[in-house]
Amino acid sequence: MSKIILACHGGGVRGAATTQFLARIEESLMNEHNKSIRDCVDFYAGTSTGSIIALALATTNLSMSEINELYNVTTAKKIFKENKGFFEFDGINAPRYEGYGKTKVLSGKFGTARIQDVPDGKHVLAVTYDVEKRTPVVFKSTNKENRRKLSSDIADASSAGPTYFPTKSLNGHWYVDGGVTTNNPTMCAIVEALRAWQETPISELLVLSVGTGFRTRKINGPESRKWGALGWFTKGNIIDLLRDEKIVSYQARTLLKDGNYIHVNSDMSKETMPNPPDDAMDDISKANIDKLKKMGDWWFNIYGNDAIKLLLGKSLNRSLDSIDPLTKKPT
Repeated sequence: MSKIILACHGGGVRGAATTQFLARIEESLMNEHNKSIRDCVDFYAGTSTGSIIALALATTNLSMSEINELYNVTTAKKIFKENKGFFEFDGINAPRYEGYGKTKVLSGKFGTARIQDVPDGKHVLAVTYDVEKRTPVVFKSTNKENRRKLSSDIADASSAGPTYFPTKSLNGHWYVDGGVTTNNPTMCAIVEALRAWQETPISELLVLSVGTGFRTRKINGPESRKWGALGWFTKGNIIDLLRDEKIVSYQARTLLKDGNYIHVNSDMSKETMPNPPDDAMDDISKANIDKLKKMGDWWFNIYGNDAIKLLLGKSLNRSLDSIDPLTKKPT
């Protein structure tokens, strides 16, 4: 019997595109098949903003519509509350945002939900990074030691983007955003699913991987030869460069049976889509969040029918990757 994986990528406020896409998917599933995303998915995986979405679906009673509503201007302003201490400059010598607002919002929305609240027979994981041990850490329901942990704490740690938010302390360990190594958690989900369901061959895994858009700002190659740490930070967007995730899609598409994989994503450029949103992870203006939601709608128009088919346990004629800027179709 096939197992269905939903993997949600990191990307800050750009997660609004992910939730809008999934909300549209759920609306169609309910109207046409009387099913929710929760009825379909066996394994949830998330990194950073994607961990918030995955853990909310897996361990709370929030509807997909309610999760989508988390990505609004009012909530975003609470999460991205500027750090206004003396001599603290825009993420250069201190985190850009104070972090308390994010912690409070997540605690309020998740309540007492824990990893163990994932329904029987299903699983969830979220990716973080332990800065003192210099190693990625995957919190997962398949690990008995992780099951008592609060979902809000894990989401808070997984979304603690360096330079954006303070490092998160949990049980004597210090964590930052899992996106520093694993912005796209798809491969983590595949290997954990194979471990959890050893009787299920990889040919029976169906994967819906939903991104937050690719950054397309040009990095000046010749000029980059002159950059040191400050230059790469201010001009080269080094944090975002390290979060590049395209290799993961190549790996997943190569491993999985053709037709069992959809990677929902696109460049955020005028060449690819009309009126694209800002590709910054923290542009929380109403205009930009509206554009991100429209990007989610655009993705639904392109991938929606195939994503619904996959969630219903049916293979496609071929796997689908991110949208080609020239053809405006999935590769």
